[in-house]
Amino acid sequence: MEASTRPGVRGLPADARPREKLLARGAGTLSDTELVALLLRTGLQGKGVMQLAAEVLERLGGVGGLLHASPEVLRSVKGLGPAKRAELSAVLELSRRALVQELREQPLFDSPAAVRHYLQLQLGAREHEVFCVLFLDSQNRLIVLEELFRGTLTQTSVYPREVVLRALHHHAAAVVLAHNHPSGTARPSRADETLTQSLKAALSLVDVRVLDHFIVTRTEAASMAEMGLV
Repeated sequence: MEASTRPGVRGLPADARPREKLLARGAGTLSDTELVALLLRTGLQGKGVMQLAAEVLERLGGVGGLLHASPEVLRSVKGLGPAKRAELSAVLELSRRALVQELREQPLFDSPAAVRHYLQLQLGAREHEVFCVLFLDSQNRLIVLEELFRGTLTQTSVYPREVVLRALHHHAAAVVLAHNHPSGTARPSRADETLTQSLKAALSLVDVRVLDHFIVTRTEAASMAEMGLV
């Protein structure tokens, strides 16, 4: 039978079921494993849903790894079929959209943690280097994030002219630059510093300010402005 071959949340004792615990005590009382088990709903043959949830978190490096996992990484996790991957991806996308809404409703740096979380969700799991620009209005609220270039910055030219054109298109008053380091090192390279200064010079000609340049990894988003490099 389905219940015996795919042990799920219903097979747990009543006081251990994540859904019942959430409804009775609140989501904050659930462990990471319980929250993931609630999303997965069922386990595999011979493996309960709580065990599967624990293994997923271990395989992906915890909740942070799960949130930053790409579709390719999710496909590589045993036990995550199309339906389970779709649900996890939906949660990830909801997290992104919630952060975008927050950044559009208030000045970007009123919530620096939200900026970092948003950039990590967007870029942290990328296997290749991606260069993005957050275009801001005169109140430093987010207009849009655009991915403009791919490839390592030493191999793919980031054209200042293209960034200027996109800033004019969005009527941006300021920008925040961001790119990821798939290597996991959040320190900016000399090429990163040179690129930042080139973009600052180009954008200043059209009265667009460069507020920051973030270097993003799976675990952090380092601010070049905080390092005195912008």
